[in-house]
Amino acid sequence: MEQHRTRPPQSQPSRGGSSLPPQAGRGGARTARQAGAGVPRTAMSVSPLVQAVRRFPNPRLTGLGSGLFCAASMFALACLIQLLFGASLVVYGVLFLPVCVLTAVWVRRADLVTAVVAVPIAFAVGLLPIADSEGGFGGRLMGLVTALAMHAGWLYGGTLVAGVIVTVRKARMMTRKAAQRRRAV
Repeated sequence: MEQHRTRPPQSQPSRGGSSLPPQAGRGGARTARQAGAGVPRTAMSVSPLVQAVRRFPNPRLTGLGSGLFCAASMFALACLIQLLFGASLVVYGVLFLPVCVLTAVWVRRADLVTAVVAVPIAFAVGLLPIADSEGGFGGRLMGLVTALAMHAGWLYGGTLVAGVIVTVRKARMMTRKAAQRRRAV
């Protein structure tokens, strides 16, 4: 029994346009990595700093995922600081800044604003193991409030860093979309 072809061969372009999304590689815009895929690395002018940054992992976390990452990281770092440095809030503040940067860089584009919200919450969650407490729930709560008040500079600084990174990413995303719209017209 003969079977008839229901789709045109893939080597020939379809008549009605591509039914595949642009991510499938047909007719869509090429990413920077795809555009330079056939060009040897020596021919591309890429600085060593850019090459080093490209070697880092590039996860895209959802809003909830970025909050969980930030809170879990800060809690784990606080426990480690408690063991190694005896509850040093300055070391905690210094380590808070890179976590803020990673949270703001790794959150996906659709959830950019959540990074700025998750960072202060994670700072407070991480303070739980290292805040001074004199017993009971009330003592722990007072130690947490005191630590937040005394080290608010780290909290504001980390939130500012995350906010600046998120704002720059959003501005770049908006200019890219505007350029795509202008090219489409």
